[in-house]
Amino acid sequence: MKKSRIISLLLIIVMLTTIFTGCSKGKETENNIPNSASESNNEDVKTDDNEESNEVVSEYGVTINKDNVVFTDAREKEVTIKKNPQRVVCLYNSYLDIWDSCGGEVIGRVEESEEKPVERAMSAEVVGTSGAPSLEKVLALEPDLVIVTNGFKVQAEMVPVFEQNNIQVISLGNDYLEDYYKTVRLFTGITEREDLYEKHINEVKKGVDEIIEKAPKDKNYKTLIIFASSKSITVRNSDSMVGEMLKDLNTINISDTETDPANARVFSMEKIIQEDPDFIFVQTMGSDKEKIMERIKQDVEDNPAWASLTAVKEGKYIVLPKDLYLYKPNARYAEAYEGLAKILYPEVFN
Repeated sequence: MKKSRIISLLLIIVMLTTIFTGCSKGKETENNIPNSASESNNEDVKTDDNEESNEVVSEYGVTINKDNVVFTDAREKEVTIKKNPQRVVCLYNSYLDIWDSCGGEVIGRVEESEEKPVERAMSAEVVGTSGAPSLEKVLALEPDLVIVTNGFKVQAEMVPVFEQNNIQVISLGNDYLEDYYKTVRLFTGITEREDLYEKHINEVKKGVDEIIEKAPKDKNYKTLIIFASSKSITVRNSDSMVGEMLKDLNTINISDTETDPANARVFSMEKIIQEDPDFIFVQTMGSDKEKIMERIKQDVEDNPAWASLTAVKEGKYIVLPKDLYLYKPNARYAEAYEGLAKILYPEVFN
């Protein structure tokens, strides 16, 4: 009997030990589940953060990576620019205006134009004019980025020299509204100012789109664009900055009918009289306003037939302000479109 009791007690002890051990393991396993899930979630969060910081943005032909920006320049060459350059020289004031508004700073610039000063860049070293910048002065500043225009041959010829000296170069050829959007995307990508990109695009694009949408589509006014300097008088078709604006506002440029590219900019009084435009717009280039107006009078207004044109008789012969219609309007594009729209359609826009 005693042996039986002892055996029974031993069996009970073994069973109890097994039960407690099992419960303990169960609790340990349950306690481990939240920790594992938490660690797994943390890993997921870290992965998402990394993916966000490495996100590639591609808009208007500009690709923005983590450390650099890639685009095709005015030479049709793919170029990679490192973000946040520290020593920038800009050789064209219209681009300096955009660079400044995109959060960029410069150590070198060309002489400012009276109509388009960039206040924040006034203390930068002057390296000449847009048409005659000094290569020596630019190199002496030891820039890590130079912004040029392909509109001046002298600047285009400097680009290989900069590249040979391991200086990054942005060569641009902005003529149209889409070019402006691309340049803003490029510059804000380099300066890492996404907030300014959103501001530019939202304000400018929205403003321009609203004006274009509002412009009457059934008037079909004929227009002429004269481009005047102290040396010559030429014309511009729709493949120009002002020409594009007028086309977007539903006008017909009489110079678009010229099929020979060699004659696309030739001023022909005979053709103008034949087409008899409803509006004549004049762009002027040069600092000597008196000489420019003398050239216009001599080559255009002194012709007896000029006074017979509809646009002249009705007071629709207009000299455009330089700040919006010779220099790039940039952030003021909507204002430039509206200015033309008010002239063309006063009953709608005034």
